[in-house]
Amino acid sequence: MKKVSSALLPTIAIDRKASTPIHRQVYERYRAAIVEGTLRPGQRMPSTRLLATELGVSRIPILNAYAQLLAEGYFQSRVGAGTVVSLDVPDHVSLVQPRRTSQPQPGPRPVGRRPVTLPLPLGRNLPRGSGAFVVGQVASDQFPFQVWNGLVSRYCRSPRGQSLDYGDPMGSRRLREALSEYLRTARGVRCEADQIMIVSGSQQALDIASRVLLDHGSRVWMEEPGYRFARGVLRLNGCEIVPVPVDPEGLNVAAGIQRCRKARAALVTPSHQYPLGYTMSASRRLQLLDWAERTGAWIIEDDYDSEYRYENMPIGSLQGIDRNARVLYVGTFSKVLGPALRLGYLVIPNDLAGRFLEVRSSMDIGPATFFQAVLADFIREGHFSRHNRRMRMLYGERRTRLIECLREELGSAAEVLGGEAGMHLSVTLKGIRDHEVAQVAAQRKLWLSPLSASYCGKPQRQGFILGFGNVPVNEIEPAVRQLRSVLRT
Repeated sequence: MKKVSSALLPTIAIDRKASTPIHRQVYERYRAAIVEGTLRPGQRMPSTRLLATELGVSRIPILNAYAQLLAEGYFQSRVGAGTVVSLDVPDHVSLVQPRRTSQPQPGPRPVGRRPVTLPLPLGRNLPRGSGAFVVGQVASDQFPFQVWNGLVSRYCRSPRGQSLDYGDPMGSRRLREALSEYLRTARGVRCEADQIMIVSGSQQALDIASRVLLDHGSRVWMEEPGYRFARGVLRLNGCEIVPVPVDPEGLNVAAGIQRCRKARAALVTPSHQYPLGYTMSASRRLQLLDWAERTGAWIIEDDYDSEYRYENMPIGSLQGIDRNARVLYVGTFSKVLGPALRLGYLVIPNDLAGRFLEVRSSMDIGPATFFQAVLADFIREGHFSRHNRRMRMLYGERRTRLIECLREELGSAAEVLGGEAGMHLSVTLKGIRDHEVAQVAAQRKLWLSPLSASYCGKPQRQGFILGFGNVPVNEIEPAVRQLRSVLRT
């Protein structure tokens, strides 16, 4: 097969009726693109033969234009690499700044009202790095790359035509079947493959659920404190958030009923409340289901990191004890395999599957197909279960060491919450402004997530959400000591 050039073809308009010769037009277009910064130093140019073919002209004027650009120092010719934009442009060109973005023109520039409803969250200006104590980072060095690469290669070696076509809007059938078996066995979820929709993560799952179940102005219970990014999704869909306090038994259902009995839905994290880590008690779960049945409300269960539990067996899902199909179950692979995969799932009541399919098809037609196929094999061949067990042991060691160090270094000044499960815990402290402390810590490459940013209303606690997923055991003690040092400044 004939080799095809990898150079990008710039947009060049040739006017054959103009008095300016074609070679001069090509020269001026290229020169202008370099001066304006559209073409950057080192960027590869198409061959004269290819450009002549694309423009539908003789090769001679193209050769003349290239020769002039080379002579004036705008182009360079490299052995084996062809022609590129010069790394050392002429002096008079270097004085011209590259054009970054077009300036707004005078006149009306209307935008939608919905983005204006989004609050500016605390911690929005905090930089994010890698290491202690970033929330949501997995132990990336422990990812089973060899196994995963083998599965990826399997599909690359034997490509099929449909692998580049649109897939099922609900997601890969093989992946949904593998997931339904896993969820029934490991999480006690009552589901079949037809009820599962593959999404890009819990954020998209909540967005689709909001579009199907809720209207503009619908009131939704949300845990206080709770997951602030979920708050943004609900507000973007025009919902009115009703903050409901949590305590060691989880969401306070009685308080929710008192504040807004006829809310349309409730968003909860019953297995491992975010960010405080509480587990919803059996009595509260039954209360919540009873409220939903009596009022016709929906419950969205976000089960974001249920795979990791350290002091007892995993807690069964709320959806598994629902007998009236009021619960929608959301899960993700971000905490198990890594957020870069952008794969999650939504378990939908049978009678709503058609509605969800309509909304999904209108949004993005369907999820990307390639990694769904790889993940389906990863689960079916047992790699997923083995990886989960291995990571549970690893994160358990890191969690235990972090709790020990926090108690040794901070003592009674700090209250540690939520260490029984997941990849993060919360530590509350009195007499601090957590947002300000986090700003100082970030300058020392210590990444603290302010607890106050998780409150919809006035923060009731000050402290930090500490992720330990990507912090090796031997780095935990130095990091906690550095935290103590920051608190004392």
